[in-house]
Amino acid sequence: MLVLRKEMRPEFKKPIGTLYPSISHVKDLILSKGDKGLLISIGDVTTRKMLDEGIIPNVGIVDNIIEREPSNHKITYNNVTLKTKNPSGTITDQLCKTIKEGFSLVEKAGYNVLIVVEGEEDLSAIPCIVMAPSGSLIFYGQPGEGVVLCEVDKMKEKAQNLIKKLEEA
Repeated sequence: MLVLRKEMRPEFKKPIGTLYPSISHVKDLILSKGDKGLLISIGDVTTRKMLDEGIIPNVGIVDNIIEREPSNHKITYNNVTLKTKNPSGTITDQLCKTIKEGFSLVEKAGYNVLIVVEGEEDLSAIPCIVMAPSGSLIFYGQPGEGVVLCEVDKMKEKAQNLIKKLEEA
C-alpha cells in the first residue's frame, strides 16, 4: 500500500492535465476520440455529469461520497460492477488490481466497468494513468473548479514520478 504523507498533499492537489469548467466543455473532444484507448471517469460527480451528457465511460470509479458527504447521485448504466477497498490518502494493491481487472474486462470483452470503492477514490487517477492503454482519456473532478482532462500518453511520466513520492506502508 502506498500512503500520501500530509506534507505532500498540496502537490497532489494540482491538476494532472488540463482543467475545464465542465464536461460539456470537452464533449466534442471526447466524441472525436473514437476507439483509441479508454474513456475513464473518476468521482461520483464527474461520472454522473458524463452520463448526463450522454457519454458512457468505459471505466468509472466512484466511492458514493461527494466532498466527504454521502452521494445521492445514482450511477447506473450498462456495466459490470467491481468492488474494492481503498482508505483515504492511499493507493492500495487491491485498488490497482481492481483497476487492472476493469481495464482487462473492457479490452477483452467490451464491457463497461464501474468500480465502487469502499473508502476513497481520490488518488485512483494516478494508477489509472500509469496502467491505462495508449490513447486513453481520464476525467476527474477538481472540487470547486471543474473537471480535469488527463491524456495518459502525455502524463504517464508525471504519474510515475508522483507514485515515487508516496510512502510504502
